Amino acid sequence: MLGWIIAGIIIVAVILFVIVTYNALVRLRNKVKNSFAQIDTQLQRRFDLIPNLVETVKGFASHEKELLENVTASRSGYLSAGSNEEKLAMNHQLTSSLKTLFAVAENYPELKANTNFLKLQDELSETEDKIAFSRQFYNDAVTIYNNKRQMFPGNIVAGIFGFQEEALFNTDDEAKEVPRVEF
Repeated sequence: MLGWIIAGIIIVAVILFVIVTYNALVRLRNKVKNSFAQIDTQLQRRFDLIPNLVETVKGFASHEKELLENVTASRSGYLSAGSNEEKLAMNHQLTSSLKTLFAVAENYPELKANTNFLKLQDELSETEDKIAFSRQFYNDAVTIYNNKRQMFPGNIVAGIFGFQEEALFNTDDEAKEVPRVEF
C-alpha cells in the first residue's frame, strides 16, 4: 500500500513538473514573440518616416537617384516580407542605405539647415534609439527562453513538446561599416 502511495506521489510530482515547465516555456516563447513584435512596430515607424525623408532629400540631392531608389526599395521589401528573417534582412539593407543617405546629406549645407529634414532626422534618431532598446529587450527574452529550453530538466520537456531555439537579433557586418560617399 505504501509503495502505491509513493508511486502516486512521484507520478503527480512528475506531471506537475511537466505542466509547470511547459507553461514556463510557453510564457517565455510568447515573450520572445512579443519582443519581436515591438521591434517590428519600431521598424514600421521607421519605414513610415522614410517617404517623407526621401522626398525632402530629393529636392536637394536629385543626382543621388540610385541611393534614394535603394532606400525606397528597402522599405518596399520590408513591407512585403513574410518572415521575420526576411524583415531583418530588409532592415539591415535599409540601415546601410540610411547611413549612406545621411552621409550624403552632410555635403548639402542647405539640406542640413532645412527644418523638415532636421525634424525627420530627429524622429529617425529617436526611432533608432527605440529600435536599439527593443532589440536589447528581444535578445534578453530570447536568451532567457533559450536557457530554459536548453537547460536540464527543461530541455526534456522542450524536446517532448517541440520548443525550437530562437535566434538572437544580431547586427550584420555591413551595418557596422561606416558608409563611403564619393562624388
